Amino acid sequence: MADLVDYQKGSVVSRTIVDKKAGTVTLFTFDKGEGLSEHTAPYDALVYLLGGAAEVKIEGKPFLLKEAEFVVIPAC
Repeated sequence: MADLVDYQKGSVVSRTIVDKKAGTVTLFTFDKGEGLSEHTAPYDALVYLLGGAAEVKIEGKPFLLKEAEFVVIPAC
């Protein structure tokens, strides 16, 4: 999957690979220090790290993820 979206220095890059009424599957790459706004959607989000490390906040609580770890962000 890592080969399906390109990394760009100083940027967040995304590529949607599934787009259905029931939800989407989107791949992201992030440069160090980059991030996304709060998740707001009618369905859960699964965050799975292919590489590196990331902090994901859910309801203000930080979750520190490393390669091959995941967390589910509830729908809101």
